[in-house]
Amino acid sequence: MPDDNLKRMIALAEEFFDVKNDPDQISVDEETRKRLLAIHPNTMTEVRNEDGPIVWILVIPTTADVMEQFLARNINEQQLLQKSSPGGQYEAVYLCSALVLPEHRGKGMAKCAAVQAVREIQKQHPIRDLFAWTFSAEGERLAVSIARELGLPLRLRSAD
Repeated sequence: MPDDNLKRMIALAEEFFDVKNDPDQISVDEETRKRLLAIHPNTMTEVRNEDGPIVWILVIPTTADVMEQFLARNINEQQLLQKSSPGGQYEAVYLCSALVLPEHRGKGMAKCAAVQAVREIQKQHPIRDLFAWTFSAEGERLAVSIARELGLPLRLRSAD
């Protein structure tokens, strides 16, 4: 059964973000996973139940300069990740993605996981801003809710 949820989460990610047809977006393969964990161990968060993963959260701490470049559309997601070097000093967090299996939506699990991840990052870094590239109204509402809970300003890059 745990493999069923994993397969469903992977299918959901592929369907929603369509990273195979958009090389500018981050696709989390093993190399990307290692880079994210080197940046900070709380970049990737997973909520599980007995059947496997039900929530995946991806947040990326970065610099204010990288945030501004991304918001101005001077760099893409892949470049944002490459410019966010392990061992750096970060002032911003990119709320990259949140995936929740349909039957678990609306329960606050994604918000709770993202807030907890950012709070862990704040223990080592003076995070002053959040930013997001929203693909849906639900994603934008989640980003706004996370920012409100953390008491941080949120900057949005609209979908292309």
